[in-house]
Amino acid sequence: MAFLLGKKIGMTQIFNEDGVVTPVTLIEAGPVTVTQIKTKGKDGYEAVQVGFGKEKKPNKPKSGHLKDLKPLKTLKETKTLGGKKRGDELDVSVFNVGDVIKVSGVSKGKGFQGVVKRHGFHGMPASHGHHHVLRHGGSIGQRFPQHTLKGMRMPGRMGGKRITARGLKIVNIDKENNLLAVKGALPGRRGTLLEIQKL
Repeated sequence: MAFLLGKKIGMTQIFNEDGVVTPVTLIEAGPVTVTQIKTKGKDGYEAVQVGFGKEKKPNKPKSGHLKDLKPLKTLKETKTLGGKKRGDELDVSVFNVGDVIKVSGVSKGKGFQGVVKRHGFHGMPASHGHHHVLRHGGSIGQRFPQHTLKGMRMPGRMGGKRITARGLKIVNIDKENNLLAVKGALPGRRGTLLEIQKL
């Protein structure tokens, strides 16, 4: 299984030979460095820790952890990599054009939103005596059990959650600049850290 960390650059489009346009998201993917191999005997579970990005001023714990490696900004664990050892580097060459992948990242934070934007409510009618209630949620309960039920769709903070987009296809790979062009939209804003994994 192939796994990389990357940074979302933004969206663009690619034209194929027939002139058909494909919307793509560009990701600066890797290179990542294997920083630790976790084992069941020592850590209680098996995983591979990888690092991505350059850290300008690493703190002392991170400096000690990465003492024989270059300073890395982000450390993440995965259970999909096997047969790796500390210090190994992975880049976009672990993927091929046409591979189907899943990408995980934190979605854009949209702040406190009402039920129309957050849950797609239609709101109240705009006429016939409805005054200042156009975007209200309406009734939220009944007599019994005298409290708001769990899971009730109400206003609240929207976005800023971990999202996984599955079934995405790699359209193009630029090995010199460590770029992946993935068909479709990906979670997060420009600069969001993404986890890319082959399905």
